[in-house]
Amino acid sequence: MNITLSADSETIARTRKYAREHGTSMNQLIRGFLEGLTGRDDREGIVDEFTRNALTHGGRSPDGFRFDRERSHERRERP
Repeated sequence: MNITLSADSETIARTRKYAREHGTSMNQLIRGFLEGLTGRDDREGIVDEFTRNALTHGGRSPDGFRFDRERSHERRERP
């Protein structure tokens, strides 16, 4: 869904510059802010998944799993 926001040109320019410097877009910044504001990040769901995995895997990772620090910090696009 598309929405229209109003902001002064200086704020828009600073936001675009910030987004460029951080390898993202103004749209992604605003979407992330709105998702965080409304609880879309689902902290309880993350805790539940962690608990399920800890109980299921007995504290061990599945065979063949390799931790990748860079990948763990990537933002996932949400549908």
